[in-house]
Amino acid sequence: MRKAFVPSLLAALALSGCAAAYSEPETVAAAASVAPSGTAATAEVETGPVTFSMPEGGIDLEGAAVLAWDDATRAANFRRMEDFFPGYEVAPSENPRVLSAGEALPAATVAAIEAYMARGDIAGIMVLQNGKIRHEQYGMDFGRGQRWTSFSVAKSLTSTLLGAAVKDGFVASLDDPVSKYIPGLVGSAYDDVTVEQLATMTSGVKWNEDYTDPNSDVARMFDTQPAAGEDQVVEYMKTLPREAPAGEKWVYKTGETNLIGVLVENAVDKTLAQYAKDKLVDPAGLASPLFWQVDLSMRNIGGCCLSMALGDYARIGQFALEGGEGVVPEGWFSAAGAPQVDFGDAMGLPGFGYGYQWWTYPGGNFGAQGIFGQSITLVPSQNLVVAMLSNWPKASDRAQSMERLALMATIAAGAGPAE
Repeated sequence: MRKAFVPSLLAALALSGCAAAYSEPETVAAAASVAPSGTAATAEVETGPVTFSMPEGGIDLEGAAVLAWDDATRAANFRRMEDFFPGYEVAPSENPRVLSAGEALPAATVAAIEAYMARGDIAGIMVLQNGKIRHEQYGMDFGRGQRWTSFSVAKSLTSTLLGAAVKDGFVASLDDPVSKYIPGLVGSAYDDVTVEQLATMTSGVKWNEDYTDPNSDVARMFDTQPAAGEDQVVEYMKTLPREAPAGEKWVYKTGETNLIGVLVENAVDKTLAQYAKDKLVDPAGLASPLFWQVDLSMRNIGGCCLSMALGDYARIGQFALEGGEGVVPEGWFSAAGAPQVDFGDAMGLPGFGYGYQWWTYPGGNFGAQGIFGQSITLVPSQNLVVAMLSNWPKASDRAQSMERLALMATIAAGAGPAE
C-alpha cells in the first residue's frame, strides 16, 4: 500500500491532522496529469533544466506536520525538504556568479557574529559587500552548497517574478484587477482587488495567519482536495469574506502570495520554477540547484517552500540590490523595497513597513524573512547583503527578531561604506 503525502508545506503546517493528501503517482507523467487541464503546471516536467521531483514512497500526514517537528527533527529536515515533499528541481546557472573573497570584517564584528552563531541554531551567515564575501560561516553541520528551506523568504522571489511578468508584458499593469489573470476569483471578494493590492497584502479580505491555530486560514487553505480542473489555492481563497475596503488595511496573508504565484503562472504560461530559471536562477547566477515545492494542483507554492544554498540566497540579495536590470522594470526594487505600507508606529517599530512582498526597515533598507529565522537583508547605502539560515526554537518571536536586528546593525556598522 502506498503512503499518502502532503504536497504542500503549508498543508503540513496544519496541526489538526485533517489536511488533504493524495497517493503518489506511478510516474512523472501521472503526476502532471493531476494538474488542472490547460494550466502551465502540466508543462515540461520530464526533462530539461526544470524537472519534477517526487519523494520515494511519500510520507504520512503526521510526519509532515512541520510545526510539530521537534528541534532535532527540524535541524535534520530543513536541509532536505525534497525528501518529504514533491516539487520542481531547477538546475543552476551555466554561468554562476563568482563570489570572490573580500576584506574580512573587523575582528569585533566577526566576534559578534561568532557569538550569535554560538547559539547553536544558526546554519549559516554570509555577508556580501560590493558583491564580495566579507564573512561566511556555517553551523549545525551545514555547509557550502547544501540547501536549506526558505519558508516566507520565497515570497520576495515570487514578487520578483511578478515584476518580471510586468517587464515581459504578460501582466499589463499593477492596477489591473486580480480576476483578469485568475478568472476563478470573479465574483469573490478579490474581484475588485488590484494586482498591486495583492502584492502589498492590502486586499481588505479577511485572513488569519496564526500558525498555532489549526482553524486558521493558513492552516486550512490546503485542507480541501481540489476537484479535477480546479485550482487548490483559488478554491479556498475565493470563499473568504471582505473585512475592509480594498487598499485600506494591511494584513499579512500567505494565501495572497500563493495567489500571486497562480497569477504569474497563468500570465506567463509556465510554472514558477520554469520562470524562475529564466528570470532569477540564470540572471542572478545561482550556483547550486534550487528546489520548489508544489501543491495538489501541481502549482509551485508562491508563499513559501523553496530551498537554496546559502550562497544563492546571498546572490538573490545581490541581484535585487543591483536592481535586476533587464529582468524587472526599471525602479522595480526601489518600489518593491519601499514602504508601500507603513505600520511601524502602530506596532512600536518606527520605520518598519511592507513593500511588494519585501519587509522594509529604517534607513531605506529592506529584506526577505521566513519563520524559524531565514532572512536576506539588504542595506543599499552600503552595497551590503546579509543572508542567514536558521532553526530558531520558535517559528516567530519578537525577541529572536530583535536579536537578529541588533546583529544586522553591528554588521552594518563594522562593514563601513560601500566602495
